Amino acid sequence: MFKIGDLIQTLKGLVETKVDIVKQEVQEEFIKVLSRILVLILMGGCLLLVLLFMSLALAFYISQQLESPYLGFVIVGLIYFLLLCFLLITRENKSLQKKTSDTLSNFIFTVKFFKKNNNE
Repeated sequence: MFKIGDLIQTLKGLVETKVDIVKQEVQEEFIKVLSRILVLILMGGCLLLVLLFMSLALAFYISQQLESPYLGFVIVGLIYFLLLCFLLITRENKSLQKKTSDTLSNFIFTVKFFKKNNNE
C-alpha cells in the first residue's frame, strides 16, 4: 500500500521545487526592473548633458546677438528660474503627479504588464 513517509517526502520535494521556481521568477523580475531603472538613469544623465550644452549654446548665441558678454547667460538663467517657479507652483497638482507616476511605473514595470496581457 501507500507509505506515508514516501508521500510526505514527495510532497516535501514538490513544495521545495515550487519555492525554487518562485524564487527564480522573483529574481528574474527584479533583474528586469533593475535594468529598466538603470536605463532610466542613463537616459536622465544624457538628457541632463544635452540640456547643459544646449543651454550654453543658447546663452552664447543670445550674448552674441545682443553684443553683451553676460546678458545671454542672464536671460537663460531667468528662463530656468521661471521654469523652477512654474514647477514649484504646480508641485501639489494631483493629476500631474498621477500622470508622472503612471508613466514611470509603466516604463519600469512594462515587462510584468506584457506577461499578464499575453497570458490572458
